[in-house]
Order: sequence, then C-alpha cells, then structure tokens
Amino acid sequence: MAKADFAPAGAPEALEEATSGTLDDPQIRAMFDRIAGLYDRMNTVMTAGLHHQWRRRAADLAELSPGGRALDVATGTGDLALELAARVAPGGEVIGVDFSQRMLDVARAKAIAQPGLRVRFETGNALALAYPDGEFDAATVGFGARNFSDLSRGLAEMARVVRPGGRVVVLEITTPRRPPLSTFFSLWFDRIVPALGRVADSQAYSYLPSSVRRFPGPDELAAVMGECRLRQIRYVLTAGGIIALHVGVV
Repeated sequence: MAKADFAPAGAPEALEEATSGTLDDPQIRAMFDRIAGLYDRMNTVMTAGLHHQWRRRAADLAELSPGGRALDVATGTGDLALELAARVAPGGEVIGVDFSQRMLDVARAKAIAQPGLRVRFETGNALALAYPDGEFDAATVGFGARNFSDLSRGLAEMARVVRPGGRVVVLEITTPRRPPLSTFFSLWFDRIVPALGRVADSQAYSYLPSSVRRFPGPDELAAVMGECRLRQIRYVLTAGGIIALHVGVV
C-alpha cells in the first residue's frame, strides 16, 4: 500500500528505504521523475550500451507480426515500446504506459523523432491497467517489474490484457549465483553503481542494487508467472547470467 507522503530525496529515511529496495509508489514515481533526463545516459554507462540489445531480444520473444498490437508496461523512456512498434509496422500499434510523467515526456520526444512508428504513451498504473481483457497480442515490461509494489498483481494484469495465445515478456536484471560473475556483480552493483549515483541521484542509485537483490530469481519469477494465467513459461539468461528474459503464453 502506497503511503500518503514520502521523504524528500536525500532525507535519511528515504535513503534507508532505498538501500533496502523497498520504496513505496509515490517515492518511486518521484525518483523516476527526477532522473528522467539522465536515465538513458546512465543506462548506457552502466550496461556499456548493451541494454538496447537486451530490449531487442525481449521484442523477439513477444513474437509480434505486422498489424499487431502490444502494450509495454512501465515503459520509462520508451525504448522497448519503440522496438515493439517497429515489429508491428505497418498497420500495428503499441501503447507504452508509465506512472512517471517526466519519463513519458522523454518517450514522446523519441516517438516524434520516429514518425513512421505508431506508438503512443499514456499515464497509467501497472497494477490496474485501463484496458479491456484480451486487448493486445503481447505485453512486455523491461527493467520495471522489480518496481511493482505487488509483483503478482502486475503480472496478472499484463496477462489479463493479452489475448489467448499471446505472450507476456519480462526483461529484468537478476543476481548471478556463481563466482566469478557473482563477485563482479557485487563489485559493480554495490560499489560502482552507487558511486555513479552520487553524481546523478543518490536515492535512485542506492535503490537499484537493493531492488535487484530482493527481486525473485529466474526460477522463482517463472513460478510467479505460472500463478498468473501463463503457461509454456521459459527463460533465457544472457550477459553471463546478469540479465533474465522470461516469456509466458496466455
């Protein structure tokens, strides 16, 4: 349940919650509003530019065709939605939904620069999607599922708005279990990412490593998806096990 108020960035209470990976909805929305202008650049730095490749793989798993319709939940600055829009062209449509208006402003600017793609961005709540049952051929979420305050509810909503036979795709960071990658992961996420964050936003980049660590592992996430009307669930690990791509069929 979201709290009525939230501590300002940098307040001790906010930083303590950030390092636990348990910010509430108003805090998360405010955090993404603050970092919207830096978000793409920070992603590029933290992933060496590979985040675009991972989103392309997520779009592949959606198995969309020209003329199809797709929904990208927690769309952020819109990169995955735009990738999906290229897959459904010509004639198809993609909707990207997010609760951060400033992130959506960045996404809309990108869409204007690509007028050949039919994509629109709307403000919305991932836990209560404002679309009818079976409206889309696929629903995706890229690096946003760990921000759902109720993971099962968010995934169930994604499954609800996808037609029978359509796909739900989850792209997310995961914690590798075995050395030496687990050692590198700890160094990168526990030391380097927060250090980068001190330049951008201390709360946001303290929250990131902790939110990744508390998020279910690949097998656990597959189990949650299985409880949300999804079948034929499988996942692929890439980037040495740091990135997981899950897909399930409605």
